[in-house]
Amino acid sequence: MKISPAVGWHLTSAQRVYSAFFLYALALGGLYPRMAEIQEGMGVAEGALGLGLIGTASGTLISLTFGGRWIARLGSQKILWIGLPFVAIFYALAAHATKPFFMFLCLLPAGICIGAIEQVVNLEADRVEFALGRRIMNRAHAFWSMGFAFAGLLGGLAAQWGFSPQVHLIGMLVFVTLWVWLLLGQFEAAELRPQLEGVKSQEAVQFAMPTPAILMLVAATLGVMLMEGAGIDWSAIYMRDVFASSPLVCGLAVAAGATTQAVTRFFADRFVERFQPVRVARYLILILGIGVCAVTWAQSSWMALLGLGLMGVGTSAIFPLAMSAAAQRTDRPAAVNVAALAQTSFIIFLLGPPMLGWVAEYFGIRATFGVSLPLVALSFWAAKSLKT
Repeated sequence: MKISPAVGWHLTSAQRVYSAFFLYALALGGLYPRMAEIQEGMGVAEGALGLGLIGTASGTLISLTFGGRWIARLGSQKILWIGLPFVAIFYALAAHATKPFFMFLCLLPAGICIGAIEQVVNLEADRVEFALGRRIMNRAHAFWSMGFAFAGLLGGLAAQWGFSPQVHLIGMLVFVTLWVWLLLGQFEAAELRPQLEGVKSQEAVQFAMPTPAILMLVAATLGVMLMEGAGIDWSAIYMRDVFASSPLVCGLAVAAGATTQAVTRFFADRFVERFQPVRVARYLILILGIGVCAVTWAQSSWMALLGLGLMGVGTSAIFPLAMSAAAQRTDRPAAVNVAALAQTSFIIFLLGPPMLGWVAEYFGIRATFGVSLPLVALSFWAAKSLKT
C-alpha cells in the first residue's frame, strides 16, 4: 500500500469498499451512544424524541427515491468525499438541538446524504464483488458494523471522560474528515456489471414499485430491521432507565450489537455458500428472537448486554441476503428490484423511531424490544423468499 502526499493512500478495490463502509458507519455512529444525554438536555419523553429521530429516515427515503439524478451527476467519488463529512456535520448540529423539531431539521439533510452514500457503497460492493468473482457484500457490511461499534466505544469513552455530546461530535467530524482524506482520496468507482449496460442504472432509478416477490423480501427483513433500529436508537436509553448504567456502559450497549454483528458478517459469506441463504437466515432470526427475549426480560445489565449482542448476530446478514436475492431476480432489471427493496424497507426506519418511542413512553422501555417478537416470527416465515 503506497501513500501519496496529495490525496492519501492507494488501496485495492476491495479495500476501498471496506473503507467506505467503515467510514460511513463512523460518520453516523457518534450520536447514538450520547442519545440518553441529548434526551435529558431536551427534557422530552421517548415519544417526542422518536419524532425527532424520524429526520434521518425521512431524508434517506427522499434521497433513495428522488436523488438518483444528482447521484449520477456528482459521481460516486464526490458523493463520498462530500457526503461523509456532511453527515458528521449535521449529526454534530443535532447534538445542539433543544427541541425534537430542531433535531428533525438537523437530521433531515444528514439522511439525504446517507441515502446517497447508501446507494454508492452498495453499488460499489456489488460491482467489485462481480469483478473479483467472489462474495464480499457481507464482509463489506461487517466493516460498517465495525465502524458503528468503534463509534459506540468512542462515544462511551467520551462520556466517561466528561466530554459533552457537542464537543465529542465536533471531534468526530474532524476525525471522520481526516480518514476520508486518507482512505478515500484515491477512490475511483468500479466498472458496471456487463448485464447492466444499456439499461437504466440504479443511480437513475426513482420510485420503484415493489412486486409481490419484493414484498416477501421486505417481510423477511421487517422484524430484523426494526430491531436493528431499536438497538441503535434506544439501547443507551434502555440501559440508563432500566439499570441506571454509567455513560460508558450506555455506550457499550450501542457497541455490543454492532460488534457481534461485525464478527458474524465477516464470516457470513462462507456459511451462506455452504448452507444456502434460507437456512442461514432462519438460524440468525432464531438467535435474534432469543436476544430480543433476553433484552425484554433482563434482570441485570450483563444479561441485557448479552441480549443486545445476540441481536447483533441475528440482524447481521438478513438485509444483505435480501439485497442479493432482489438483485438476482430476473423479472425486472436488477437495479429496479434493489431500489424497490431499499425504498420500501426504509419506510420501516421512517415509522420505527416514533412507534417505538410511543411504546416506550406508554408501556416502558422494555416493551420497545418485546413488541417486535411477532414481526420476528413473520421474518422467520418469510425467509423462504431468500432462496436465489
